[in-house]
Amino acid sequence: MNILLIEDELVIGQNIKERLTADLYHVEWITSGKSGLNRALFEIYNLIILDLMLPEIDGFSILKKIRTDGITTPVLLLTALGDTLSKVKGLDSGADDYLTKPFAMDELTARVRMLIRRKTGLPTSLIKIQDLSIDTANREVLRNQQEIYLTPKEFQILELLAYNKNRAVSRLTIAEHIWQENYDTMTNFVDVHIKNLRRKIDTDSPVKLVKTVRGLGYMLIDE
Repeated sequence: MNILLIEDELVIGQNIKERLTADLYHVEWITSGKSGLNRALFEIYNLIILDLMLPEIDGFSILKKIRTDGITTPVLLLTALGDTLSKVKGLDSGADDYLTKPFAMDELTARVRMLIRRKTGLPTSLIKIQDLSIDTANREVLRNQQEIYLTPKEFQILELLAYNKNRAVSRLTIAEHIWQENYDTMTNFVDVHIKNLRRKIDTDSPVKLVKTVRGLGYMLIDE
């Protein structure tokens, strides 16, 4: 899951990035409003965490612009303590939720999971694909009620395929999502991890879920 964090306070930004990265999200942290707006308009994210008080362009202007341009990415606002008017204005402008500073990191991660689930149409953190269960909150995977142990990278790839089930995901897209690289040499890493993932997910089951789509990439099948 790709998250854009637009926050100019260095301590807060660093703490958020470290916590979400530890939870296996890919976080792009931008400290200026102008650069943050540019990234929000021209890159694809699963969530935007947006501070209101920013240099160059404030958070309200960023929110208004991306909504005017038809971008529906969930936005979590970071607001100042007791600033009720800003919260109301932010929600009326198209924000999906807000957090008041200071906040607990556990609450932040809970809000992040909730907004991403809402966007993907999943009511809980559990994704079920035939007899495969993926708990995105606890990072647990079961196949036919048997626990499967995945490396962090393998889990990220499986999660990406699960959110895009029945759709081919290119090797370059996987490389960019997992390693934040988009050049051809990274696809070798993708192939190795897919091979290991397929061995763990499919070897002991007659139904194979991880499919290679020739010329396109890989797909997790839910028939």
